[in-house]
Amino acid sequence: MNEMYVSGRNPVMELLKSDKQIDKLYVLKGDVKGSINKIMGMAKDKGIVIQQVDKTKLDSMSENRAHQGVVALVTGYDYSSVKDIIAHAKRRGEDPFVIILDGIEDTHNLGAIVRTAECAGVHGIIIPKRRSAMVNQTVYKSSAGAVEHMKIAQVNNIAQTMEELKKEGLWLYGADMDGKDVYYNTALKGSIGLVIGGEGKGLSRLVKEKCDVIVNIPMKGKINSLNASNAATVLIYEVVRQSNENKK
Repeated sequence: MNEMYVSGRNPVMELLKSDKQIDKLYVLKGDVKGSINKIMGMAKDKGIVIQQVDKTKLDSMSENRAHQGVVALVTGYDYSSVKDIIAHAKRRGEDPFVIILDGIEDTHNLGAIVRTAECAGVHGIIIPKRRSAMVNQTVYKSSAGAVEHMKIAQVNNIAQTMEELKKEGLWLYGADMDGKDVYYNTALKGSIGLVIGGEGKGLSRLVKEKCDVIVNIPMKGKINSLNASNAATVLIYEVVRQSNENKK
């Protein structure tokens, strides 16, 4: 597996709370107060090697130098399988709730979607192996470490995976400007897969055809589309809202 660096206090702390193998922790010399001190304590309890280094060293390991004085060296992200995601939902006694991303290429968008999904109780996220953002340190950072608590599966063929999900009883709802059904007037209940298209491209033709229902988010402003992560958030929490209504 490839090595990568995870930077920033919250992402590193979430990493330490997980079972992920951390090879080494780099901390800014002299900065051992507050949350850094807590991070170092957690690392020591796990027997992780801690090295105090200067700012130049941390800058070289962190994208945009946004390390906040701490960087963790880890082996590459462990992707789950689609079967793992469905099994996870069943273990929790819940209807599967899955997000399918059709070509999200921006890592900040992927991280934001992971963060929202984790907060909302989504069981897993599915991404394609090609022409898609992968889990890297930018995703760790923008998800505030939520990737360590979210099952993410990489698949060769999104359309084929959608067929497999249908066999598992999931209904697949795609988000597209051309959708005939407004999302809040659509019954988003039971076992659900939300399908979100890539930035500027939307859903690919074949993926759109595989969806059971295409919904739209009404646009009243001069800009006629939402950022992919914003659209995902709107739809994810509509599923949560309808689910909570059913429980009343």
